[in-house]
Amino acid sequence: MGDLGILRFLDSLQQRTVEGKRQVWDPFRESWVTVTPEELVRQLFLQYLLREKQYNKNRISVEKELRVGERTKRCDILVRNLAMEPFLIVECKSATVPLDHSVFFQIATYNLALQAPFLVLTNGRETWCCRLDYQNGSIEELSELPDFPG
Repeated sequence: MGDLGILRFLDSLQQRTVEGKRQVWDPFRESWVTVTPEELVRQLFLQYLLREKQYNKNRISVEKELRVGERTKRCDILVRNLAMEPFLIVECKSATVPLDHSVFFQIATYNLALQAPFLVLTNGRETWCCRLDYQNGSIEELSELPDFPG
């Protein structure tokens, strides 16, 4: 997919500085969170989902806790369809982290518990999306994110 141009949403983020630390308002978690390189990518990608793709805010969870075997993991972004079933999961990395096999393995591991049909990897500069066909056991790389199901 390449660069989605999510930096254009930077001005839409509410930001502040407290005791020398930059924070951004997360409208999903309804709290101020410290701006790290990964958090910035997450917040910009959330704005992309809302503003560009018109995803339903009420179907998006951030830092969603899930169980994978005996371990507890956190999925960066989980989007559920109208039936509240997992639809799409997003793994966000900082701009300096390449989207390689280890990142795909991480999101694939999360998806063992969720079984979402769409997986997205992004570092803000590059985004990759695929559709999983569980019935045929295939993976299809997509040129754009799917529209929100409705």
